[in-house]
Amino acid sequence: MSALFQNYARRSIHITEGKGTVVKDENGKSYLDFTSGIAVVSLGHAHPSIVKTLQVQSEKLWHISNLFESPAQEKLAETLTADTPLDCAFFCNSGAEANEAAIKLARKATGKHVIVTFEQSFHGRTTGAMAATGQDKVKQGFGPLMPEFRTVPFNDTEALKHAVKEDTAAIMLEVIQGEGGVNVIQESFARDIQELCDSMGVLLIIDEVQTGIGRTGTRYAFEQTPLVPDIVTLAKGLGGGFPIGSMLGTERLSTHFGPGTHGTTFGGNPLAVAVAQTVVDHVFDAVFLQEVKEKERVLREQLAPLLDLPEVKGLTGKGLMLGVVLHDEAAPIVQQAEENGLLLVPAGPNVIRMLPPLTVTEQELKEAAAILKQTILGHSKVKS
Repeated sequence: MSALFQNYARRSIHITEGKGTVVKDENGKSYLDFTSGIAVVSLGHAHPSIVKTLQVQSEKLWHISNLFESPAQEKLAETLTADTPLDCAFFCNSGAEANEAAIKLARKATGKHVIVTFEQSFHGRTTGAMAATGQDKVKQGFGPLMPEFRTVPFNDTEALKHAVKEDTAAIMLEVIQGEGGVNVIQESFARDIQELCDSMGVLLIIDEVQTGIGRTGTRYAFEQTPLVPDIVTLAKGLGGGFPIGSMLGTERLSTHFGPGTHGTTFGGNPLAVAVAQTVVDHVFDAVFLQEVKEKERVLREQLAPLLDLPEVKGLTGKGLMLGVVLHDEAAPIVQQAEENGLLLVPAGPNVIRMLPPLTVTEQELKEAAAILKQTILGHSKVKS
């Protein structure tokens, strides 16, 4: 019997090392990692700059608590908010924690309690974030959840208009729903959301936990939309594999998070902040972001032949967050691809999510697309 709670449906392989996009298991077999730890390892495995940063910082200071001033936190906050509608940052340890902070801030700042979210969304597994999530399977068995969330269909303006009322504190959404199927917001829907927030005085919370830090080819995915957020949440790619999350907000909201209103023991610790600063210094470079867009073009080009297969319904997503939509379940394809040397992750029941490191090479993109095509064809033959 394992000494671990069995709350993860773990895969059978044991990954022991990685470099860039390639990881190896305990038997020495290599795999192309197109999961990136679920959009986390933004600069690939064991990136030399991150390794050096962690080594240097580990010899200086690991933890001092948020009782003391932190120039490193100040610098990272300035980097994350520069040239955005946002002004302030709160640092925590995960995306769920960032979303919990966003929910608290929105309620406190507005004096209202209702937050409108969307079907197929995913905001985390803590109690508040779970209540905000628009997927019943996440909530089953946990009893009454935090009240006053209204969940409506994604990209449905009429349903949204009916849900937003005088009691609404905020609208909370992902620009691309990662766990829900790589569902991309329609530009017209984004415009409608912004107009509704402006006219009703409702805050806009954008969950960029999966889409942020260059994943879609811009620093944040909202930058490719008409949306102007009041609050943005980050995690995953921010630390490149080291645990860190953040909530960004506007200056007018900052007065509502004074001393004693919210906190965390480990959030923004020196190790995490140093690593995150290294990550964003790389990713927020204009040339790097342009390369991500070019890699999206290459990957789409390589995946295009899949559209001729009867098993494939279409492609979705942006940047290096693409989904291959199937007519049938994605799980068997993901399993077979693993056996063929390609690590993938599903998004919903019938979407294969491709989340390579942002440093992935063009050759690796071509290899991954070829393995995926071979896998789908092989699976089809077995079925027939």
